[in-house]
Parts: sequence; C-alpha cells; structure tokens
Amino acid sequence: MSTGRPTSSPDQPGRPDQRDRPGRHGRAAVTGGTAGIGREFAEQLAARGHDVLLVARDADRLDLVAAELRAQHGVDVEVLVADLAERSDVDRVAARLADPDRPVEWLVNNAGFGLKDRFLDNPVEAEQAMLDVLVGAVLRLSHAAMGAMAARGHGTVVHVSSVAAFLPRGTYGAAKAWVNRFGLWAAAEYAPAGLRVTTVCPGFVRTEFHGRMGVEQGSAPKVLWLEAADVVAETLAAVEAGRALVVPTRRYRVLVRGARILPAGLLQRFQRLGRR
Repeated sequence: MSTGRPTSSPDQPGRPDQRDRPGRHGRAAVTGGTAGIGREFAEQLAARGHDVLLVARDADRLDLVAAELRAQHGVDVEVLVADLAERSDVDRVAARLADPDRPVEWLVNNAGFGLKDRFLDNPVEAEQAMLDVLVGAVLRLSHAAMGAMAARGHGTVVHVSSVAAFLPRGTYGAAKAWVNRFGLWAAAEYAPAGLRVTTVCPGFVRTEFHGRMGVEQGSAPKVLWLEAADVVAETLAAVEAGRALVVPTRRYRVLVRGARILPAGLLQRFQRLGRR
C-alpha cells in the first residue's frame, strides 16, 4: 500500500537558507521516525544540527513530527511516506538514499514490528511482512545508502536490533540475529571506506511497540523497561566511540552474557516475557 509523497518545507521568508546554515552536520534518515526509538533518534540528531529525513507510514503524523523538529531545532525536515513491507515503497526510499545530489550522511534503520503469537499461530503472510521489514528493507536501504556513502568516503549507519537476537525469541529474534551479523560484518568491511556502522540491541523499551502488538507493559518486570532517550543517547555515544555493537545498560549486558551459557530451558522462560 503505497501512499508515498516526498515533501519538504521551504525556508521561511527572511530566514537564512537551511543549506547554508553554520554547523550543519548533514542529513540523517530515520525509518519509523515518528514514534518510539525512531522519534528519539530524529530528536537527538536534530538537536545536534542534522537535517532530517523521516520515513514512516502515517502521513499526518509525519507532518506533525516534522513541524515539531523544525520549530524546536531550526533544521530542515523532509518526509517520505512509505510502508517498508511493500517492495515498491522500499525501492522508492532506496532511490532517495542513493541520490548523489541530495546526500544522506546518516541512515538509522529503525522501522519494525513484532508479532504476539507463536509462529504457527500467525498467518504466514504476517510472518513474511515482518521478515520483509526487519531484514529485506534493512538490506536494501543499507545497500543504497552505503553505496552512496562509500562513493563520498564517509557516512554512518545505525541498525536498531534487539536483545532478542541473543535469545530464543522466535522469528523476530532470528531476524534480529541477521541484523546483528550483517551490522558487525559491515562495520569491519567498510571501515576502510570511511563508513561507521553501529548496531544497537535494546531490551524492553517504553514505546508504542508492545502496545501495537497488543502486549501490556506489565508483562515484563519494571526493572527491564528502558527509556528511549537513554537508549538513543548511549547508541550515539557508541557511534562516536567507533563501537560496532552496543547493548544499552548493564542489566541487559549481563543478560546477554548469561544467554551464552544458560540452559535452553531457562532461556525459554524469558522468551515468554512481553507476550501477555
């Protein structure tokens, strides 16, 4: 379902051209940029002086968030309506990322969703759509953006993965495990070309993600819930430090280390958290 319409707001009369603004750090593209972690990436990058390209499905919400970022940070914000479960929309976003005349210096692959039910209880079309967004779109958008970045000799890619990649969390965890391996490989492979690639693996975060799945926040202990602002701040610090993989907070780093040695039966109990 393609309702795409790239838009950007022209500079206001009497206002300096955004493209000539001192301190400009280049445009950052954020998929799923109107809510949750994606919205927070857009906010923090705009606060650092980046112009922004927001990609999401909801046109009205895109316009609202874009207006807020322009007003609060004085940056140029471009919006692109796209459903990343649709190949034609993904290709349209990829073409924008690859455009050499309108360079994108950062790509944040954040868009995603989860499924509450177990694999065999979901329609295969729903499973395929999730795989298309979590893996297919990440692959194609990264290929487009990184190709343009490598040609310029610089650029940054952030993949929003999950601690589910280290745990038995069904097809969602399997997809995120692919994102982890892809991100780690790309970080090493394209560092000589001037690219920075960082993959972040948060745990439960207070966003709309679980609500859209029909899951209540009470389905996991309070101590496991993180704030999106903290996750993004730690991720941006990891990017600047040149780290290829970051697991926000000590509690989740301990969990990930334990996942390598704990029995599968015990890990299976954790798999049930966040599904009620």
